[in-house]
Amino acid sequence: MSAPSLSPAPSPAPARSPAPAFLGRGRLARWGAALAALLALAGYLTLQYLIGGGGAPRCRVVADHGGTSYEFTPEQAENAATISAVGTSRGLPERAVTIALATALQESGLHNIGHGDRDSLGLFQQRPSQGWGTRRQIMDPAYAAGAFYDHLVRVPGYARLPLTVAAQRVQRSGFPRAYAKHEPDARLLATALTGHSAATLTCEGRPAPTPAGGPDAVRAALVRDFGRQVLPAAGTGTEAGSGVGVRASVTAAPSAGDRGDAGGGDGGGTRASVTVPVPRGAPAEGRTRRTGWELAHWAVAHSSALHIARVSYAGLEWSRGGGAGEWRTVDKPRPGAGAGEDGKNGGAGREAAGTDVVRIATGD
Repeated sequence: MSAPSLSPAPSPAPARSPAPAFLGRGRLARWGAALAALLALAGYLTLQYLIGGGGAPRCRVVADHGGTSYEFTPEQAENAATISAVGTSRGLPERAVTIALATALQESGLHNIGHGDRDSLGLFQQRPSQGWGTRRQIMDPAYAAGAFYDHLVRVPGYARLPLTVAAQRVQRSGFPRAYAKHEPDARLLATALTGHSAATLTCEGRPAPTPAGGPDAVRAALVRDFGRQVLPAAGTGTEAGSGVGVRASVTAAPSAGDRGDAGGGDGGGTRASVTVPVPRGAPAEGRTRRTGWELAHWAVAHSSALHIARVSYAGLEWSRGGGAGEWRTVDKPRPGAGAGEDGKNGGAGREAAGTDVVRIATGD
């Protein structure tokens, strides 16, 4: 009988090495960095809220009697106002502006984008290779809008066509029915931007981080969008039927008490202002008011880019710093104070001669 075989004793399990200490420290460091980032973000948002910058700046247009509204960014508002101004300066009807705005909403979302399908560019996604202009020209919103209108007016009966059909005749898009869904918003925008509704466009928030401010920048933008006829000839006044005149002056901004603000305003101090006389005559009173509100809404839409702080027209005032950018009623000038914005005599005389004015105050 053979001796039983003995199995070898199992070898002991290897001892588990402790986790390196640096792994624990690395995890803690990552958590600490994340917490620090969150605290920094919370501090930034709190600061922005305290200084009046809580949230991204917004613009809003509403129907004349309330109800329907459309919200968009200052950049979109600026581009929409330029599209409208270029159209009305050519004497085109509100319908043409509506078609142009709906087209830009579909093609770019009212953003001046530097890319697109193939070589498409800008607000209307126009192509240099198809004869729409150079890249630099197309990226100029005023040029792009003018090029669109040049093609639109060649479409027979465009104002009577369904909007999406008229837009497609110009754009020749692969999605010919896509423009229709933007018609309600485009019509709302066009009504405000052409001055057919009063005090219906508002903007809030801070000036854009650009140096483009002051009367010179406002005048340049007015000429760019409305054409040179927006400025009066040097050394001449503005008479009925001569278009819109613009002059600049430096004025001391009135205090909230002088303006009668109910808890708003963007502070006092000296501000540079542009005064835009709007000529009028009794038979054209409605047209005059439309022109005035067109200019006033244009200024509000450009308030972020041009650092516009206040716009006044027809007894109403928009202020960047008060009431979320809403239009408010302002007190009428005191008797005997009827001087021009520049402090010289003649303001009352101009109004007696039948001239409304839009006042645009700039400053940070």
